[in-house]
Amino acid sequence: MELRKELLKILNKIYAPETMVEMPFKRYDLAFKTDQAGRPVLLFMGTKDEKGNIKGERFARTLKYDAAGIVIKDHWENKGSAT
Repeated sequence: MELRKELLKILNKIYAPETMVEMPFKRYDLAFKTDQAGRPVLLFMGTKDEKGNIKGERFARTLKYDAAGIVIKDHWENKGSAT
């Protein structure tokens, strides 16, 4: 599964630093963890069960910076199923 523009638009926003954010997106439940700067770096996408865990797919974000602190690589990678 590849992340689409609508979802990437949500994931490119800045949120509260080092928190877990949960929200609905179309027919999916989303939960993502943010880094120290508030950028989402770990995404769980699927359906939430009765315990509050999301069953579906897990994605991780790679952010690489140059010496000046400018982002030179921003990539989401599917890491498999989330249980």
